[in-house]
Amino acid sequence: MIQNLPQHIGIIPDGNRRFARRLMKKPWKGHEWGFEKFKEVFEWCKELGIKIITVYSLSLENLSKRPKEELEMLFNIARKEINEILNNKENFIRKYKIKLSFFGNLEVLPNDLQDGIRKVKKLTENNKDYFINIAIAYGGRQEIVRASQKIAADVLKGRLKPEDIDEAILRQNLQTNGFPDPDLIIRTGGEKRISNFLIFQAAYSELAFIDKYWPEITKDEFIQILKDYSQRERRFGR
Repeated sequence: MIQNLPQHIGIIPDGNRRFARRLMKKPWKGHEWGFEKFKEVFEWCKELGIKIITVYSLSLENLSKRPKEELEMLFNIARKEINEILNNKENFIRKYKIKLSFFGNLEVLPNDLQDGIRKVKKLTENNKDYFINIAIAYGGRQEIVRASQKIAADVLKGRLKPEDIDEAILRQNLQTNGFPDPDLIIRTGGEKRISNFLIFQAAYSELAFIDKYWPEITKDEFIQILKDYSQRERRFGR
């Protein structure tokens, strides 16, 4: 039994496309495997008692730089998963009473995908056993900008005084409001950076990097990351 497990894990599931390329498959095949791996990782978290997962599924930069064909295939995977949640009572989201939340500039997504996201959020809004947050069309800097704009609007309307603005006010205007900051952020794929993911919330998060691509991470490797985390002394700036 691992002591001192994280309450909230952030995941940057990097390497789907490179994994597919290594197997001489199309990039979206890697994304399909990545979706399936996430379900597997959720099961591991559930077994261990970890209840909150935030996953970086698509950045704003991805939207502007990835080929349109690849993005459309990625959206099709998301559509398929959403339809499965809405139409199958045995889907793992409904079976385990998971609340789904979505962070990001959702208005830039295709209209039908936005509609599906709204329906899934409504369907799961009262679930309280587990929490999965999906960062899609998301950027940490952009999230802070949008929060700042909301605060500025409140000042202009006289609802808030400039001298009253503090970290707590900013936090209340972030999309992650209501969730604790991630205790641990895991990134696969060999890169050692957080790439604009939860940059406000990750101020004191522990970081773990693994060279393997996301679809090939194993349960033993995941548990070893958690064991390493449990042995760290978190200082929170002290």
